[in-house]
Amino acid sequence: MTVNLANCALRFSIPVNDSSRAQRFYEDVLGLPAGRHAGGGIMYECNGGYFALVQTGTAGSLQHSLMTWLVEDIRAAVDELRGKGVIFETYDMPGFKTEDGIATFSNSDRVAWFKDSEGNLLALAQIIL
Repeated sequence: MTVNLANCALRFSIPVNDSSRAQRFYEDVLGLPAGRHAGGGIMYECNGGYFALVQTGTAGSLQHSLMTWLVEDIRAAVDELRGKGVIFETYDMPGFKTEDGIATFSNSDRVAWFKDSEGNLLALAQIIL
């Protein structure tokens, strides 16, 4: 039997220091349906993919996006989450700069970054195909 990983579904883990606080953030602030306890974490499904909040001591220690949601209208998504208290990151770096929370790249893709309750960097992206 040959395993073709390109045809396999993904599940990944997001580290959290306080699983109750993180669960409230992902459900109450981000609006995800109630997660289910499985495999030592709290699992969420998003459009056929899965991620789990897993209790560790390393939450917020990575400096890159752990997860990105692909959205159709990034401005509407940013405005809605801001209305729920989400604070978007501000960047002014060679190659990109955020304006009102959103960076626009040369191919017109747009990305906005924010941190969850545990300090993990997450993102929204509107991809132009």
